[in-house]
Amino acid sequence: MPEEIDRQSIVDEEHLKLCSLGFMISAGMAAFFAMFGSIYVLMGIVMSIAFSHAPVSPKTGEPPPAFIGWIFGGIGLVILLMAGTVAILRFRAARCVQKRKSRMFCIVIAAIGCLEFPYGTALGALSLMVLERASVKKLFTPNP
Repeated sequence: MPEEIDRQSIVDEEHLKLCSLGFMISAGMAAFFAMFGSIYVLMGIVMSIAFSHAPVSPKTGEPPPAFIGWIFGGIGLVILLMAGTVAILRFRAARCVQKRKSRMFCIVIAAIGCLEFPYGTALGALSLMVLERASVKKLFTPNP
């Protein structure tokens, strides 16, 4: 029986290392894709400046509206903030798994990650399976 407990603890440690690595990779990808939001912000700023100095259109007699550029910038800012927040939360979840702290936070991040098909779904489902084991729950409980 003690041999089986040792084997399960080794498996749990390896699965938690893989879970942490998966969260790190997922966070890096989210941070990379957050940079696409900054492209939209830059494009919106350039458009609004260009439209404010644009010549008058011969058909309507008015320059193009500058608020269209700000709409692009606003959409880009929302993308940047949302993807950046997801990246930060995943980095935090990876650190929590490494330090064996805040199991419920890791479960919530894994559940949210299930919304991203296909990689996030696989990572989230497998992380949930690992984090719900009784032997893993013991690793996350604080020792008195």
